[in-house]
Amino acid sequence: MIFEALKTNVETIVSNTENSTNDRLLHICQLLEKNINYYNWVGFYFRNGNKKELILGPYVGAPTDHTIIPFGKGICGQVAVSNKNFVVPDVTAQDNYIACSISVKAEIVVPIFVNGENIGQIDIDSNTPDPFTESDERFLEFVCHKVSEML
Repeated sequence: MIFEALKTNVETIVSNTENSTNDRLLHICQLLEKNINYYNWVGFYFRNGNKKELILGPYVGAPTDHTIIPFGKGICGQVAVSNKNFVVPDVTAQDNYIACSISVKAEIVVPIFVNGENIGQIDIDSNTPDPFTESDERFLEFVCHKVSEML
């Protein structure tokens, strides 16, 4: 499966301390967007200091106006509060969805924990309806765990 093959690449990116943290995060985004055909926007959001909001980190995909997201708003804001993965097979069925693009059909958000605290998340939009499986969740949990090791 593609996820198993990509795990080694993620580990290599994370362990390359010659690159800055932001560069490594961007390389992870590029790796996932390039190799998983239904990952059309891949990015990281992080807690903005002590504020109850997320700030956009490195990403690849269409530009977004959503550079700051209050806790509780949209899928990312809900994950910041719930501390749980959120898989959205159909974004039009979500009342609390922040539309980034009319082409987005589905979204998955997985939190990143450092010392038990939710400090951010990986956010992936797909232009394919209902593409995400449990394998995506497990793989993205792996990615988030590896990212937490470098933060």
